Amino acid sequence: MDFYLILGVDRGATPAEIKRAYKRLARKYHPDINPGDRMAAAQLRHIAEAYETLSDPERRRRYDAGGQAAATDGSATYGFEGFDFSVSVSGASAPTFGDLFADVLHQRDGRRPDGAPERGADLHQTISLSFEDAMRGGQRQMTVTRQEHCRTCKGIGRLHVAESRCPQCHGSGSVKSARGHMVFSKPCAPCGGTGRLRQMRCPTCGGQQVETRTEPLTINVPAGLGDLTRIRVGGKGHVGRNGGQNGDLYVTIHVQPHSMFRREGDDLHIVVPVAVHEAALGSKIEVPSLEGPARLRVPPGTQSGQRFRLRERGIASPRDGRRGDLVVEVRLVLPKLLDERSKELLREFGKINREDVRRDLINHNERVRSL
Repeated sequence: MDFYLILGVDRGATPAEIKRAYKRLARKYHPDINPGDRMAAAQLRHIAEAYETLSDPERRRRYDAGGQAAATDGSATYGFEGFDFSVSVSGASAPTFGDLFADVLHQRDGRRPDGAPERGADLHQTISLSFEDAMRGGQRQMTVTRQEHCRTCKGIGRLHVAESRCPQCHGSGSVKSARGHMVFSKPCAPCGGTGRLRQMRCPTCGGQQVETRTEPLTINVPAGLGDLTRIRVGGKGHVGRNGGQNGDLYVTIHVQPHSMFRREGDDLHIVVPVAVHEAALGSKIEVPSLEGPARLRVPPGTQSGQRFRLRERGIASPRDGRRGDLVVEVRLVLPKLLDERSKELLREFGKINREDVRRDLINHNERVRSL
């Protein structure tokens, strides 16, 4: 038989053209359209065989190279074996011809077969830590709700029972479904085609192999983690089915901002107020750090906004443990003039030190005017 001739297409026809020809001929020779016509049924069988061969690229290649025998060598063949044309179903229960062959022509669609191992899904949770706790690290307690193996069936999904006749197929081992004028027979799923029931679906998990349980979990939080850092806890996601690998748990760390410190990489930044006399004369002051007060030397003549760096008083890197620095920015704070004596001293200071603090700004303005 020439499959191209049966479908009425050229040898260079595209898959879309082959599919359109198949649908057109399937409707034309459908048993509902030709009741009792054995010639139409035979032609429909040839149409199905031709379409199944030419719609598969590998089988079509073998057919083009060696004909029908080469195309079917070592491959499953599809026809009307197992179908009965004596049953008529009409109305909403009568599927189309395309529905009839949907299961048959797509047996090799690449889906995972029943019983194959499936990896469990990953879980995602978030915990919030204070700035100090995130910098110190340590162990944290949390509660996880996840799918685990059903305790009733031990993750199998079925329970062994006393052997009895299968109520689904009534002991025949197969179930039949009517489609159009045809009856399609397939093995009974509950009994595996044996007709005898030796197992039953687990009543606890409904055959799904898993049940949802909540458990406490302790996770290790490395010191120095930044905001929105993720920690992976292997195997603490949903359990895998059919012996598949468990999923993982991903914990996102949300670090609350600090009232004084600002983080940049592994360095900590802080703004410290300094009195005028401390900045002018120089002094030693205490500044906050993660380990407690640290001593900072403010040299004479320090200006507002000037920064000083205290080595290795910052954050320990979660990668290699090296400490960052503490960067201190000085902000001058003017005294509150509460008495005449303080005002008099400041006026005297101004007379002695007549340097114009805005000299550079005035010189700049004069250069601009001269342009």
